[in-house]
Formats: sequence, structure tokens, C-alpha cells
Amino acid sequence: MRRPDWIAGNRVELLVNGEQYFPRAFEAIDNAEREVLLETFIWFDDKVGRALRETLLRAARRGVSVDVTVDGWGSPDLSDSFIAPLTAAGVRWHVFDPFPRPFRKLALFRRMHRKLLVIDGRRAFVGGINYSADQLLDFGPEAKQDYSVQIEGPIVAQMHRFARATIAPKRDAWRWRRRRDEVAPRGLPEAGPADAMFVTRDNQRHTSSIEYHYRVAIRAAKSELIIANAYFFPGYRVLREMRRAARRGVRVRLIVQGNPDMAIVPIAARTLYDYLLDSGITVYEYCTRPLHGKVALTDEQWSTIGSSNLDPLSLSLNLEANLMLRDRAFNATLRAELERLMAEDCKAIEPGESRPRSWWRPVVTTLVFHFLRRFPSWVGWLPAHVPRLARRSPGLEAAPPPARREGAARRARRERLTE
Repeated sequence: MRRPDWIAGNRVELLVNGEQYFPRAFEAIDNAEREVLLETFIWFDDKVGRALRETLLRAARRGVSVDVTVDGWGSPDLSDSFIAPLTAAGVRWHVFDPFPRPFRKLALFRRMHRKLLVIDGRRAFVGGINYSADQLLDFGPEAKQDYSVQIEGPIVAQMHRFARATIAPKRDAWRWRRRRDEVAPRGLPEAGPADAMFVTRDNQRHTSSIEYHYRVAIRAAKSELIIANAYFFPGYRVLREMRRAARRGVRVRLIVQGNPDMAIVPIAARTLYDYLLDSGITVYEYCTRPLHGKVALTDEQWSTIGSSNLDPLSLSLNLEANLMLRDRAFNATLRAELERLMAEDCKAIEPGESRPRSWWRPVVTTLVFHFLRRFPSWVGWLPAHVPRLARRSPGLEAAPPPARREGAARRARRERLTE
């Protein structure tokens, strides 16, 4: 497997929460001239989802090519009446692995968890923010704390190729290549000082790419490591690198959920506290609202932001996308944001605070560590779940795969011949 390369000359801007992300993303769509490619795990029919729909409708009606990909499990409740205006305007609506409604809740594993937006092949957004009202502060105590970035420069061409390839059926590859040549700009000029690397995780060729780059960065850290991750339950190799970093004198700080959006989240993370605290790692719980961010930085240059949590689902099952960056200015901006979070909204876990109060806690912790040591290998035994997209139109079921359609056609011809 070929590792992605660093690409120089990019400009990156941190966007905090929906208040900063949605206006910037919607403005970019409104200014699109040729093409909009959007992937998201969650799109809800609320004020944010409806605003996104209207923005895409404006783009499609002025002749912009628009492709939308949503996850069938993460965005299950969008009605035909919600989708119909989009498809009528020419938006191509793709659903990742659509399940029949009675079985949709069984499709939890191996989801399309990416949050990616590419405009005209020149500007892109990637991060952890979904299209839902709970990404805005006025949602109340359950509003999520989250991050995304806007990026311009040569790396966007790579992100554009990836987004186009995701929705291009193999049988239509020649049409996609022709369309790509019409839409994609060649030789994007440098836009800023950042080196960038676009790293994805899938269940075929890039099964551990994001985890690998986390481990490389942690191993190279000399003075500082900060990780803020909503669902922190990583593989043992990541934990081991964090512990080694702390023991060689790196200041390691971890921010996890203290006000969780799912009850199991703190239970899982807290089984690791003793191990982390005993290693000299400082653990903070973000207590103001649910933390949904997936960001990290080391020293004064490297940082990452994207859709990937540090948990078994993201590291071994879901389809994810992260941007790795080497840029001092962005690193400083992200550090200032995380420092503010720790100072104003977090509770530091004191050594001894998480000591077990019952006999079964050490047993659970032991089992957890055996699980973490082995889950990257045994999870490979599960079916690979090759990604399948279906084009959807309101009122119609998902189109069957090509092989099934061809088989039905052959059967129909055979039946006609035998009548």
C-alpha cells in the first residue's frame, strides 16, 4: 500500500462549530461555478438541513453539477418530500449502503462517516461537523463542540479526485474521466505555507492509514502532544506511543467527553484513565457540552483534523477522512483553541480519582486491555463490506446492483422466448 505524500503550498483555516462552518460552507456553494461534491454522515431535516437544501438548490438551478452522498444509517429519516426538490433540480443523490427500513438499525458497522465538501476542485472542507442543528450553540446543552477546516491549494486536487472516484461507477469510468477533465483545474497554484496530506481509511487498501499517521506523529513528538477526541478508545499501539511519549518528557494532554452524548462513551474512556495517569498523561473531561471534535497536534507544527475518532469503529470499520498538516500558524491557532477549552470548560482528572471502588473494576480493565491489543486483527475477520452506493429518487427504491439488473433482463428475455 502506497502511503500518501505531503503536498506543499496550501492555505488552511480552522472553523469552530457550526457558527463558523455553516456560513463559510454555504457561501462556497453559493459561489460554485461548475461543481459541488458533498459527503456527510448525518443530514437532518431541521433548520440547518433545510438551509443546506436551499443552498444546493440554488446551485443546481443555475447549472452547477451537484453530487450528494449521505450515509444510509446516519441519515435515515429524510423524506421523499425533502429529497424531491433536489433531484428534480438535477442533484444526484447517493446513499451509502441503503438498508431496507426494518433492518436499518442493524447496519451500524462499517459506515460512511466522512464529512467532505469540495467546490469546483479548488476549495475543500473536511472535519467532524455534520449538517444538523445540534452543531449550533443555540441548540442548548446538547449542542456539540466540533471543528472543521477550509483548505485551498494543490492538496484540493487530490481531495477532488477522491470525491469524484467515490461516486463514479466502474462501468461509467470513462464518462467520469471525461467529466473530470472538464471540471478539475490542473496545476492548482500555491495558496499558503501549509504542507498537507489527505489520509483516508477504508476496508480495502487503506485499513489503518489514519491510525498509522497518528502513531508516527506521536512517536516524533519532542515537547508537546494534545489530543481532543470525542470517542477515545484507541488501539493498544496508540496508547503505548502516548505512554512512551510522556515517559520521554513530552507534555501529553488528552481531552475527552465529560458530558457525553452516549452513556457508554465515558465508561469506555474511564477504563483507560489509570493507565494514562500513571504514565504522566494529563486527562481532561470537557464538561460544558458534548465534545464531538477529532483533532490533535504535536510540538509547534504537526496537526490533524477530520472525521476519525480514536475508537474501534473509526480505526477499524468506518470510512473516514482526515487532513494531516504541517503549518506553524495553524498549529498555533488550534493550540490556542484547545488551551482555552482546557482552561475554561474542562475538568482535570486527578491521580487516584478514578481508582476502582468495586472488585470488578480491575477485572473489566484487564479485559479492556486485551480487547485493545487485539481488535485491529480480529475485526478483520468481519465481512469486508465493500462500499456500495445507490442512486435514489423520491418514491423509488434503491436501484439494484448492475449484475442483478442484467440478470433480471436475461431472465425476461428467456421468459419471452419460452412463451
